[in-house]
Amino acid sequence: MPLARGPRRVVSLVPSLTEAVAVTVPGALIGATDWCSHPADLDDLGVVRVGGTKNPDVPRIVALAPDLVVANEEENRAPDLAALRAAGIEVLVTEVRTLGQAFRELARVLAACGAERRPRWLADAETAWHGVASPSARLRGAVPIWRRPWMVLGRDTFAGDLLARLGVDNAYAAHAERYPRVSVEALCSAGLDLVVLPDEPYRFTPDDGPEAFPPDTPVALVSGRHLTWYGPSLAEAPGVLGTALRAAVD
Repeated sequence: MPLARGPRRVVSLVPSLTEAVAVTVPGALIGATDWCSHPADLDDLGVVRVGGTKNPDVPRIVALAPDLVVANEEENRAPDLAALRAAGIEVLVTEVRTLGQAFRELARVLAACGAERRPRWLADAETAWHGVASPSARLRGAVPIWRRPWMVLGRDTFAGDLLARLGVDNAYAAHAERYPRVSVEALCSAGLDLVVLPDEPYRFTPDDGPEAFPPDTPVALVSGRHLTWYGPSLAEAPGVLGTALRAAVD
């Protein structure tokens, strides 16, 4: 079913959305942040870098004369978005805290960017996640996203929703904050069944992260793109994440 008429000139301030727009509406993307790493050939395609997600170069974006800037209420700062609107630029702001929201917001963004039809990858992602049978044996886990200081996923997060569908219940899901600071000592004494360490925003590696936890605590090193991005990677995410989680606890 058609979604819109013709591609528009789009600047994306969200890595997930950059990938989604680039692969769905070829030629529409004219600007992206320094953190936008997918697709890998963005620079070869002439996409202009416009700074970070938290500190975009507003004058440079305005100079590109986009028809639309796509952003996210969590990743981007309200004053920057207000400045773009004040310059007469349309800004579409997404809110994504659950998988269901991600699917709805992706469809909305792609339609606004001029997609002619619903992309195959989005249908594949919905099918992949619809086929996930949540394990009856639940694991109580924590998901550090930073160290020095240590921070974890708290309430109402997209990544927390994905993990819950895969059988991992976030020990900090009821915390008052969405990304609380928690000492490593508290994490080590929390009686966790599993610690999930993504490679972004902090790049946890086999040599940087697992050593902080008791040797008998299972640790899963996972792809941050599959855990926190909402875009084409969602089609692979159940398999990629499921494999990493099972390897940690088996």
